[in-house]
Amino acid sequence: MRRRLVGSAIGIVSTVALGGALLPLRSHISISTAALILVVPVVFGAVVGGFFAGSVSVIAGFLVYDFEFIPPYRTLSVGAPQNWTALGVYAVVMLLVAQVVARLDSARSEAQRANDVMRQLWRLSELLVGDQPVQTLLTTIVSATQSAFQLSGVTLLILNNGRLTVAASAGDPLTDDELGSLNPESGVPVSVGTSATGHDELRTVVLSASGRPVGMLAMRSLPVTEGERGVLDTFANDAALALERAQLRERALRTQVLEEVDKLRRGLMDAVSHDLRTPLSTIKVASSTLAERADELSSDDARELHHLIEVETDRLTRLVSNLLDMTRIEAGVLTVRRHEVTVAALVGDAVNALRSTLSEHRVVIDIAESLPNVDIDRLLIVQVLVNLLDNAGRHSPPASSITVGGGLRDGTLVLSVSDEGPGVAEGMRSSIFDRFSPSGSGERSGLGLTIAKTFVEAHGERIWCEPVPGGGARFVFSLPRAATMEH
Repeated sequence: MRRRLVGSAIGIVSTVALGGALLPLRSHISISTAALILVVPVVFGAVVGGFFAGSVSVIAGFLVYDFEFIPPYRTLSVGAPQNWTALGVYAVVMLLVAQVVARLDSARSEAQRANDVMRQLWRLSELLVGDQPVQTLLTTIVSATQSAFQLSGVTLLILNNGRLTVAASAGDPLTDDELGSLNPESGVPVSVGTSATGHDELRTVVLSASGRPVGMLAMRSLPVTEGERGVLDTFANDAALALERAQLRERALRTQVLEEVDKLRRGLMDAVSHDLRTPLSTIKVASSTLAERADELSSDDARELHHLIEVETDRLTRLVSNLLDMTRIEAGVLTVRRHEVTVAALVGDAVNALRSTLSEHRVVIDIAESLPNVDIDRLLIVQVLVNLLDNAGRHSPPASSITVGGGLRDGTLVLSVSDEGPGVAEGMRSSIFDRFSPSGSGERSGLGLTIAKTFVEAHGERIWCEPVPGGGARFVFSLPRAATMEH
């Protein structure tokens, strides 16, 4: 209405102004020329206010044309018959011009609105593109719907155990009564669709994909134009597809995680089953022998069986410790508590912890003098050395030497554990630290090397395997120097 009034005012004012401007030239121009010039205000009125304003401009032009340019002047009397013809032609032509201009303007406006609608739909659809988590996508859908269509409130509900529950909302939330009325068992009719009649009427749009519902949008103050409602329907379809895609992706991810967990469980059982069976069997045999044949055993035999039980018990303790360490690593709660310590103290702690286990081997300590102190978590690095020494003891023959070395390589402080076993094939020296990877002797390396690598890398350092001249394997890892010694 306001647009019609403004267009009518513009048409009337411009007609009067143009008629006044033509008065001094009235004696020099013909009646038909004046009629042509008075077309301009009609066009102005029709462009601004549509056909109604154009019609008002035609009436104003008709009066000005008759009053000022058709003799007798300044009267509404027409006089000669040809003047009636001129006025009639003017009125008909101007009405046609007003109608054509109004339709052209309406078509232009519709094209502009269609362009705006497509741009708005593109912006909304763009928000749904990409691999977003389900919860993030739910929030994106309601916030985009509210802001794009200027709604007072938008709530997205999903079906959970037969009931609709709120998954995300923006603006005014649903009341308990409204939420209750939306549930299937309430028996209350619900308006479905985008053709709202009341300004604040609650309306719902079902989000369905692949022939099944995936959610429902509940909205207040729905868009009133047909174009906006069409955009909302299209956006609802796009949102349903995006939501279904995100749900399927999360299901696939959960399935993949479950498969990885199952694979981890099987690998863990394979990795520790041999390590568990061997010491348990040994302890069982040794303890049964001591219990059933104690009177027949010499003191040396009994001492050897006790020693065997102690060694295998220590091995079981280390296996349990490795399992607990792996649990900490998988849970992401591994923390490094650094402090300054000497290299000799580290090596001493590790060798003493395995004294009974390595009693059949000759342990050689070859550490360079005056090595700087290191800034580490003592418990973690001692466990690294313990795992490397235990690995060397299990993969090298009795009476062979195990060497713990320490020194500087290109300015980097390194420790190493070398054995005289079968070594590690060149193609496996990098993968041997991977969880449950087979070792060079054909057996699994267990968790020890994986944990050693994790603990070393937690300090920002690295560990690797290299061959020993003459046979065997050497595991080397770097350590950070203490700050007080770096200068």
